[in-house]
Amino acid sequence: MLPREDLLKSVDPDYRDTVARVIDQAEQAIKTWETVCTDFLSPPEVAVVQRVTHKLVDIVILPWGGYPQAERQRLGITRSELPLTSEQVSLAAIDIAGNFLFDTAAHRDFLGAMLGTGIIRDKVGDILVLGERGAQAIVVPELAEFLEQALTQVRSVPVKTRRIEFSELKVRPPQKKELTTTEASMRLDAVASAGFGMSRSKMVEFIDAGDVSVNWKTITQASYTVNSGDLISVRGKGRVSVGDVNITKKERYRVQLVRFT
Repeated sequence: MLPREDLLKSVDPDYRDTVARVIDQAEQAIKTWETVCTDFLSPPEVAVVQRVTHKLVDIVILPWGGYPQAERQRLGITRSELPLTSEQVSLAAIDIAGNFLFDTAAHRDFLGAMLGTGIIRDKVGDILVLGERGAQAIVVPELAEFLEQALTQVRSVPVKTRRIEFSELKVRPPQKKELTTTEASMRLDAVASAGFGMSRSKMVEFIDAGDVSVNWKTITQASYTVNSGDLISVRGKGRVSVGDVNITKKERYRVQLVRFT
């Protein structure tokens, strides 16, 4: 048996239920000598599980979401004596095709339509929006056939949903841009507006709308202080990594940033 109480005592209450479920599944993998897969986890959930379990010698855990940059991932769990590869983390890819030229759909629209069929969020991985032609999504395999039948409309647009091979995923490689900014403070609105190349007032709108997260946690306060090593995400705009921070002679903050789009 795994040391459940010792593992859970250092876990933030927001993630305790998730870690407890993973421990249950890890114990199942130990008993059955089979690979067990979790539901899809968010990036902070994956990070917490890996931090808590990295010293365990009885199990091996492998996160995989269908492609290398995937945000939402399932964890494959098996005994340490057994091999574990990404192919053992069960996933399915679907294509959601329609003509969105005159009724543009965003990530939340496709997700909302999928959840509207009655499935739960934990069964859905990343959704890749393809502009006017629709989207692609990664789901647990047992739901692929159901969605082919049930997912027939997104917003006002009729769609055809079909299972596809992972080689058909249209994943855009991330682009990276390095930049330096000098700010009077390390406020989120100041650093993020510089990193994403938009006005501070516009960034405040994104923050107020709940579209900005720091280290995968939604932040709705423009005055939130960011630090070196933080990752700032804006929905639909990409991510900015906060690098080295130095104080200038005029006591301002010179911040190294890397933007991923």
